[in-house]
Amino acid sequence: MISLLSQLGRWSLEWFSEMGKMFLFLISALVWVFRPPAKIYLIVQHIKSIGVDSLLVVIMSGFFTGMVMGLQGYYSLKKFNAESWLGSVVALTLLRELGPVLSAFMVTGRTGSAMAAEIGTMRITEQIDALYSMAINPIKYLVSPRIVAGLIAMPLLTAIFDVVGIYGAYLIGVGLLGVSSGSYFSGMENSVVFRDVYVGFLKSVSFGLIITWICCYKGFNTSPMATGVSRATTESVVLSFIMVLVWDYFLTSVLL
Repeated sequence: MISLLSQLGRWSLEWFSEMGKMFLFLISALVWVFRPPAKIYLIVQHIKSIGVDSLLVVIMSGFFTGMVMGLQGYYSLKKFNAESWLGSVVALTLLRELGPVLSAFMVTGRTGSAMAAEIGTMRITEQIDALYSMAINPIKYLVSPRIVAGLIAMPLLTAIFDVVGIYGAYLIGVGLLGVSSGSYFSGMENSVVFRDVYVGFLKSVSFGLIITWICCYKGFNTSPMATGVSRATTESVVLSFIMVLVWDYFLTSVLL
């Protein structure tokens, strides 16, 4: 019993220590964002890698997510003779929940893992130590531009996901199942308010921060061993998924 309690205590102390290091890392990265000189070219470069390079997978996932929602939503609403509300259901679900969350998942799998692997490789090949030796702060050079790029790119990707998803549901509901095009869009217009768009935007911005923060931290603190990069990449993806879902719940409970 004492051995079990000591192991739980050791695990708890390690967990709190790791969380403290992560928050200090985030604070340091955010502080360096506002200190000159501004790395505009690095921010633009990372916007391309996070946003443009993830565009295809976001469009495909958004389109097929919308098609599935159109199909499932139609047959669910048909039981209550409420097929005309299909547009409202699809739009509200995508704008408030599925759009930000699934976009975050796609970006994490497509770009977040590469981000952790790239920085982790720089750590084990001592390129980060070389930056220190040249009086270049690696957090300002490697982390802060990625965080700013994530804050900019994620809302744009989420907006594209939402639009493509609504169109995919329209093709299935209106084109295939015969829902009235007028009722599809009029229901959407009557039920969607600015708060729904605002909540989705706020979630996407916070998810962009979470993804870049966790992936950069795990890569920056990669263990100097043969499996260090692969382990850091796996941990960054898994932890990002969990944190996105947990933070989504808290934001939903507060902003509902």
